[in-house]
Formats: sequence, structure tokens, C-alpha cells
Amino acid sequence: MNTLTIYNFTTVSSLKNWKIIDDIVMGGISSSSININKDGNGVFKGHVSLENNGGFSSLRHQISTVDISGFNHFQIRVKGDGKNYQFRVKSSINESHSYKFKFSTNKEWQTIKIPFSDLQPTFRGRDLRMPNFPGLELQETAFLIANKTEEDFILEIDYIKACK
Repeated sequence: MNTLTIYNFTTVSSLKNWKIIDDIVMGGISSSSININKDGNGVFKGHVSLENNGGFSSLRHQISTVDISGFNHFQIRVKGDGKNYQFRVKSSINESHSYKFKFSTNKEWQTIKIPFSDLQPTFRGRDLRMPNFPGLELQETAFLIANKTEEDFILEIDYIKACK
């Protein structure tokens, strides 16, 4: 299988280009963080609150434009807490919308295949009437939790790859 590593967490990974965006941008009070654990995995954790019309936490990683036209799916390796998450991508950071793929975790390490054709366009929690992810270029990847429930969460991330 041909692969292109988009990001691989290690014990010496820099978190410089990783950014937390929680519902505080719209008045909510959810909070989250990202750190690297002793095993060299990224750990996205926090608390989602529904107060003040909140309800989400996200972790975003912006990169220089990557040509992914020779690939047809993403592969992520994660260990969650049994909760549901979204993997999101943007072709360009100038786009207001992103493309989402919902996945469930099971408290074990999982390798999840995400076909480009299954990434659905979304903006502020609303599905958009436009084509799914074109899979030509990539400038942002993200993880988001928004289950319409108040909850603590933890998602351990090993890597993100584009695959053929």
C-alpha cells in the first residue's frame, strides 16, 4: 500500500502547529488540551459542556499544502474512550467549511480507514449540499467531539496517513 504520512506523533513531536478550538469561540465553556504521552502519542482530552449553547471541542493541525491526488483514503490510528468522534479535513484553510467523517472508539487501538468519498461537507454543525471531499489537496486535519452530551473525553492519536 502506498502511503504518505501526514503526521506521526513521537516523543519529540512539536505541538506548534496543533491548535485547540473549543466552543468558547461562541460563548460555550468546554475545554480541552493536547499533549504528548510517554509512549509518544498525542493525547487530546478535555470536557465538553452544553452550557451557554456550547457542545464541542476540537484539535486542528494546519500544514503547508500537500498534494494527495494520488491517494484515495486516510488512515488514522487512535485509541479512544468508547465515545464518538469526527475526523475532519480541509483542502484549504481559506475554506469556511470542512469535511467530516464520524467514527466510534472502543477503548482499544484502532486503525480506521476513511475513504475520501465518505468525507461529507459541513459548516458549524450543518451538513452542506455540495460534493464530498475532492481529495486533491490538504491543508488541515482535525479531530472533533460533539455528541450533544456533557462528557469528559480522551483520544490518543498515533498517526494520520493518506493511502492508496
